[in-house]
Amino acid sequence: MTDIVNLFIVNLRGYKFLVGLNLLLLFNYVVPFKSLAQSEKPNVIFILADQWRADAVGYAGNTDVITPNLDRLAKESLVFDNAVTVMAVCAPWRASFLTGQYPLTNGVFYNDKPLPSEALTMAEIYKEQGYQTGYIGKWHLNGHKRGEDAFSARDKPVTKDRRQGFDYWKVREVTHDYNNSFYFDENDQRQVWEGYDAFSQTDSAISYIKKNKDNPFLLMMSWGPPHNPYHTAPAEYRAMYDPAKINLRENVPVHLQDSARKVIADYYAHITALDKAVGDLLNAIDKQGIADNTIFVFTSEHGDMLFSKGVLRKQRPWDESIKVPMLIRYPDKLRKAREIKGPINTPDLLPTLLGLSGISVPKSIEGTDFSSSLLSGKDIENEGALIMLPVPFHEWNFSNGGREFRGIRTERYTYVKDLAGPWLLYDNEKDPYQQKNLVGSPDYSNLQSTLEKVLQSKLDYTNDSFLPADDYMTQWNYLYDKQDSIRTKDYLKINR
Repeated sequence: MTDIVNLFIVNLRGYKFLVGLNLLLLFNYVVPFKSLAQSEKPNVIFILADQWRADAVGYAGNTDVITPNLDRLAKESLVFDNAVTVMAVCAPWRASFLTGQYPLTNGVFYNDKPLPSEALTMAEIYKEQGYQTGYIGKWHLNGHKRGEDAFSARDKPVTKDRRQGFDYWKVREVTHDYNNSFYFDENDQRQVWEGYDAFSQTDSAISYIKKNKDNPFLLMMSWGPPHNPYHTAPAEYRAMYDPAKINLRENVPVHLQDSARKVIADYYAHITALDKAVGDLLNAIDKQGIADNTIFVFTSEHGDMLFSKGVLRKQRPWDESIKVPMLIRYPDKLRKAREIKGPINTPDLLPTLLGLSGISVPKSIEGTDFSSSLLSGKDIENEGALIMLPVPFHEWNFSNGGREFRGIRTERYTYVKDLAGPWLLYDNEKDPYQQKNLVGSPDYSNLQSTLEKVLQSKLDYTNDSFLPADDYMTQWNYLYDKQDSIRTKDYLKINR
């Protein structure tokens, strides 16, 4: 240090060029070189897709789907092989993520029910730390008043007091009309997304990043696709897929395979369009020079069965429904790309992001902060991720075979019980398509007992007594939507 100071003084007396050079050298010696305006706090960009299941990306070994930008991102990221949604449906996932709580704690265990305004959320926590906060796209947490038709609230603005700490605001409660899409801005004024809304939303996100690059910011962008309807992806992306060439999972019944190929081809078209948007966003981050100091997350709420086991959509306890892709890139602190095998659950995401951001985890959060393991180069140590369905509704309501369940997804096994007792047990290493139910098998009795204890410990931690659906609806003063409550007395025997 003394030699540098002396050199600086000598040059100061006669060589103006060297003065500037040595000032730079001295500054580099004392502090790491960064733009003076750039914050030491990491930015957080969270990209959420809707209904994108874990196997629908090239980096996971899928040779049909075209995702070059996500494949590139995976080479620079932590790749979570077992990202498990606590409840495989839209609103409950969102409430669980934003609060770090389980659905029976925050009360959002049914679509179109409101997240309480007093809930402590992600944006409020980051905002307290000096962050700018922004949200773009689908919200699905405003809910509706008791007795109103649930879907009617999906086209109404979310007032400022219901935005849970987000300031920049270009949001629609819910839409699945991706080519004729509108939103409400900060002033509750209705605006229109031009063309395919995910592309316009990405442009808005890029604009937000440019304006806030010199300050720490939290930006969440929530796309509607690849959620159905699947045939509405832009034509140029649909043209990239021939249904006849789509490879199917082994658990798609033969009589449904033609239908499955057509649906999956369109599903992949949405995915490739979104992959293009990911590429645009990553390029913009690079151009603004903030990539190293930005925690970039890509994931989804839940998957879609897509005719595996002969069914469509979500809420089910099978991997096609509960497992999602997840990548986290943070070059400043997570310097090496690697696979994370340990299961991570929805309530764990917020505390882990807070840990990566150097922010203390509030006591209201129930999930686990895995940031220390990730930062130290270790895998996640977790006995298993909790999966649940307290109240079946809508596409998988009681009359469609829905049932209340609780389960555990470990790195290798899936164990699920319903109100009648143990229901499902799979060895996902030997049986990746979950076609052999091992519940009650003498050879697996010890394993079943062990997993039952793991599941019960999770339920004890969350104060979950695993009651019938009606109990929770009464407790939270909710009404069933439409025909969701209709069931036969022996509904638990369906497909058992």
